[in-house]
Amino acid sequence: DYVVVKMIPDNRLPPRHLHAVHTAKTFAVIKWESPYDSPDQDMLYAVAVKDLVRKTDKIYKVKSRNSTVEYTIKKLEPGGKYHVIVQLGNMSKESSMKINTVPLSAPDALKIITENDHILLFWKSLALKESNFNESRGYEIHMFDSLMNITAYLGNTTENFFKVSNLKIGHNYSFTVQARCLYGGQMCGEPATLLYDELGTGEDSSATKSGRATDVAAIVVPVLFLLLVTLGIGFVVLYMRHRRLQNSFTAFANSHYSSRLGSAIFSSGDDLG
Repeated sequence: DYVVVKMIPDNRLPPRHLHAVHTAKTFAVIKWESPYDSPDQDMLYAVAVKDLVRKTDKIYKVKSRNSTVEYTIKKLEPGGKYHVIVQLGNMSKESSMKINTVPLSAPDALKIITENDHILLFWKSLALKESNFNESRGYEIHMFDSLMNITAYLGNTTENFFKVSNLKIGHNYSFTVQARCLYGGQMCGEPATLLYDELGTGEDSSATKSGRATDVAAIVVPVLFLLLVTLGIGFVVLYMRHRRLQNSFTAFANSHYSSRLGSAIFSSGDDLG
């Protein structure tokens, strides 16, 4: 003997196992399970998204009969922070979680050009690879002095370069460039970092090495050229002298040649040159 018992669903229970499946720059995919197994009718959920940075709220309605529900939250901001609450439409108990969206990428090709009394930072426009970035937002630049162990905010710009002056001799610096932070520095892009080795000369380490190589080449090449020219002149002089001596000896030998004997005869008193 057996008996079938069907439990009365409790619509006051919260959704179960709420979690994020995928998080991107402008959207997030979340998933949860119904408050009880195998719902026999459509269930209406309320998904509340609280922007912890902007201090704004949005509510979305989701209807599903499935035991497992997947939903995509759209129109989020890169680098944002959100509090997500899911509950049944009758305002039952809730399930909640926090989501941090992916920040904007770091600018590419950050490099340093050394000038006489300052340096210039250059990088590629972030808009080339980030459709969500507008150049009007701009970039902000930070500098870390490893000798003083101090990080300084240098400023921001809407250009793709930045001038840095008043660097101290013998200090090493690290520069970071990132999409400008919004809303009190809470929504920032990923930083691109570049080490600047001042080395007491006011030059980047790579620029210093190339500059030194250039200076050495500028000295060595002319010296080698002068040596080759000198050697060439020396060979010419030796050749001309050899020819002159050969001609002189030939004339001298001819003057002592005896056709009768078929040879040249020299006495001990002759000057052979």
